[in-house]
Formats: sequence, structure tokens, C-alpha cells
Amino acid sequence: MTASLQHPLLLLQEIERRSKAYAFELPQQLDVRTTWDGVGFRVGNMQLVAAVDEVKEILPVPRLTAVFGAQRWVKGVANIRGTLLPVMDLQGFVQGGTTVPGRRSRILVVRHKGIAAGLMVDEVLGLKHFYEEEYGAEGGEGDPAFARYLRGSYRQEGEIWPVFSMAALVDSPEFMQVTA
Repeated sequence: MTASLQHPLLLLQEIERRSKAYAFELPQQLDVRTTWDGVGFRVGNMQLVAAVDEVKEILPVPRLTAVFGAQRWVKGVANIRGTLLPVMDLQGFVQGGTTVPGRRSRILVVRHKGIAAGLMVDEVLGLKHFYEEEYGAEGGEGDPAFARYLRGSYRQEGEIWPVFSMAALVDSPEFMQVTA
């Protein structure tokens, strides 16, 4: 019998030595970077991103019931799982134009300070991830009508993604004036 079989402690030490000799090193994470996540969407020709926590839900355009005496940017109300949701045309509110619902159009559901609203946009561009160092305080190029709702922008792969604040939109007194 060998000495290692006679002494269990020696056997364990030999196994440890062999394991260390043939073990691979764990990969080291050298670059720890903080990310910011948002929902990308398009309004007219402008691509924007809103914080993931400000968009509670994304819906296809539901059947809408018109609201008599409302601003023209109020598209109507929708019954979403038994709850009435007012739906606004984001482009109509901010720019004065009109979003014509198409197959890519979506409703971004916002809930802020007890107010729930659906915002119709031309298209949802998906979940976007940005590194903090890609952030800039400027709102990016684009329509000045959006400027009061923008909170900086992210630059990624040559594209500028202005950050649209849903909270600033809902907090604006004009947004709460839905009657014509």
C-alpha cells in the first residue's frame, strides 16, 4: 500500500494539489459598468426612450370609444381588463399633428401620481440598454416641442436617444386639460 492510502490526510492533500494544477482560472470581470434601461419608441420621425419604470404596460391599439367635448389629441377611452383607460395621441398633444393608428402603433400605459393614461405612439422599438457614460445632459436634436419633456439623451452606435419623461408629461397642466 502506498503512503497516501495509509493516511487519508495525505490523500486529500494530493487530490487538492492535482486539482489546483489542472484547474482553469475563473474569468475575471474587469469592466463593471452600470446600465440604464428604457423603452424605445417612435413618434412621427423622432425616436425616443422612456425609463422602463415609467412605462407600466405596452398594448396594441384597442377599440376606443370617443369622448364628446375632449381635445382632439384625446383619442378616447378603452376598456382594459375592466378598467377604463383614457388614450391620448402623444404626437397630437406635443406637436399638434395626428397619429394614424397602423399595425405597428402601440399604447404606452403610464401611471403617475394616481393618474393612468395610455399614450398612442407610432411604434415601440423595444427595450434599450445604455451605459451611464453614454448619457449626456443635452436633449438631442429634434423637434423643440418635445424639449420640455426631455431629460438628456443617450448616444449609442451613432444614434441619439432623447430621454422622454413620462412624469414631466403627466405633471404638465396642459396634459390635464382634456376638455376642449
